[in-house]
Amino acid sequence: MIQRHWVVDIGNTRIKVGLFEKGTLLASRSFSELEGCRDYLAPEEGDRVLITSVKLSIEALKQVFSFPFLYFDHHTPLEITNAYETPKTLGLDRLAGVIGARSFKKDGAVLVIDMGTCITYDFLDLKNNYMGGAISPGLSMRARSMHEFTARLPLVKVGNAEISYLGTSTASCMESGIYHGITEEIKGFIQKYQQDFGHVEVFICGGDAEIFESLIKDHIFVIPNLVLYGLDRILKHNVEK
Repeated sequence: MIQRHWVVDIGNTRIKVGLFEKGTLLASRSFSELEGCRDYLAPEEGDRVLITSVKLSIEALKQVFSFPFLYFDHHTPLEITNAYETPKTLGLDRLAGVIGARSFKKDGAVLVIDMGTCITYDFLDLKNNYMGGAISPGLSMRARSMHEFTARLPLVKVGNAEISYLGTSTASCMESGIYHGITEEIKGFIQKYQQDFGHVEVFICGGDAEIFESLIKDHIFVIPNLVLYGLDRILKHNVEK
């Protein structure tokens, strides 16, 4: 019987589930409620399950899920070294992201850019040391902040359409500022890391990753479910210990 891996990432607003077999993502689903996730999960005998949550303890999760699972927290053994100055404040999804990059880049330095509510930049050096990175407002957060902290600016939504850098209306100027502001921010960070560390493979993931596919070039890869790949590797690392 082939052993499958189920990984569950319970965030503040969304719950993401991935089903893996030998490192290959077979299926992924997203839920807004824990009940939907519970009903979807169907581990068979021999399957392994990993669950991580930003808000629920292992005791609370055991009240919801009847099957055994690995609870990923800051005490879980990892294949990398966490060199962050305040490791207990580090979001576990950030660690999972750089570990997920190792599924596609076995060695060398990597920079993971996660395009979620916030944009996080996470750097793993060639010796597998997680060094830190940066956090900035995400796409929707920038749009909401301009709308909510001004009297007349509308709420705009930046999608996948081509956005000109030269806005010709208030709304298109805001869209340009958001999209091209993020684009130039990303390019600037990549340039800085490459200047300081030489060759760096760049991975872009998260809910808004596909909007920035135009950034794809040599050594830049868009993999929206990179965090799920990282959780799968963390589960495999602990199962085989």
